[in-house]
Amino acid sequence: MQRQYTLFDDSRRNNLLPLTFTRPVSEIRIGILTITQKWEKQLGVEFTFMTAEYLQEKYKAPMSNTETCLINGGVIPDQNLSDQISKLNLGEALAWNDVLIAAVVPLVPSPSYTPQLDNFRKVKSIKEKPFMVSNPWDIFTQNGKTLEQDYELLTKGRKSEPISNTNRVLNPERVFIEKGAKIECAILNAASGPIYIGANAEVMEGSIVRGPFALCDSSILKLGAKIYGPTTIGPNSKVGGEVNNSVIFGNSNKAHDGFLGNSVLGEWCNIGADSNNSNLKNNYANVKLWNYNTKGFVDTGLQFCGLIMGDHSKCGINTMFNTGTVVGVSANIFGSGFPRNFIPSFSWGGAQGFSIYKVEKAIETAELVYGRRNLNFTEVDKKIFNKVFEITKEFRNY
Repeated sequence: MQRQYTLFDDSRRNNLLPLTFTRPVSEIRIGILTITQKWEKQLGVEFTFMTAEYLQEKYKAPMSNTETCLINGGVIPDQNLSDQISKLNLGEALAWNDVLIAAVVPLVPSPSYTPQLDNFRKVKSIKEKPFMVSNPWDIFTQNGKTLEQDYELLTKGRKSEPISNTNRVLNPERVFIEKGAKIECAILNAASGPIYIGANAEVMEGSIVRGPFALCDSSILKLGAKIYGPTTIGPNSKVGGEVNNSVIFGNSNKAHDGFLGNSVLGEWCNIGADSNNSNLKNNYANVKLWNYNTKGFVDTGLQFCGLIMGDHSKCGINTMFNTGTVVGVSANIFGSGFPRNFIPSFSWGGAQGFSIYKVEKAIETAELVYGRRNLNFTEVDKKIFNKVFEITKEFRNY
């Protein structure tokens, strides 16, 4: 019997909200690729997903009657871990302490099934803690390590496209340019980490980039952009101004001047011109960040932590985000002053207060945004919007 491979969400999904309101954990981008894409390249197979019920129509669920290798969607693979998982037999599991990493089951009872360690007759232990994403800030703090790992995975045995001699390049052997990319009159410094430029991406004139850095397929770095690594700009995005140690999942724009630092933006976000986020408190204390699981603020243990923004959220020009701000899904922020540092999903307003962004209006905007890129905001997408609106209602009262 052929084995299917499935990435499952565990309890970390709640810690990773608002980013996981609209995707399984493994669809998070860190490094160059999403976690799903990393596993696909490591194991050479396609994956199904076990995630929140309302997401299953969009993210293919596993067949229920087939032997299945379940892999924790928050774990980032390497060759050693992939090899250990490939050797698992039916009924065996792989774990680190009490965290289930992978297991092989004869069938999946239901898409909502969450595997538990005590379900398996034989549990193999991993001595070293695997590389895992458990909190939103892990995405930018661990981005450098993951970016280097992805760079090696994607470029091994391949030759970069030539770099135009209009550019100034330091450590050119650590710069990889995919087919169709355009770079002219830019400064690329790969001395502190690799620089990866995806297919059909463009780095415009005057841009200054210090690696590690990834500009994914069909994205644009605008004129005079200043990028400090480790930073990832996902596919189909436009970025300008100053960016430091941040991850943009894709299909999002920060096209103008302004600072984004130690931050994570989901998909379909837009940052208005001259908007800035603080990434350091005036008293240099650790940054606390809103946590949906505890329904309160938790200590990140970080001195530098900026903005976490869920999918489809947007801010107007000159918006100022305080240190450690969490913005939910489809929020619209504008006006003078610092808005609060937890902005619930489907909120409309700013420092002077918020009202509810009606889900019908939010869907209208999403349809227009998709239409600009010749995409269809489907009925399934609308169902997800309505469900997220429903389950985030309580937070709009905080």
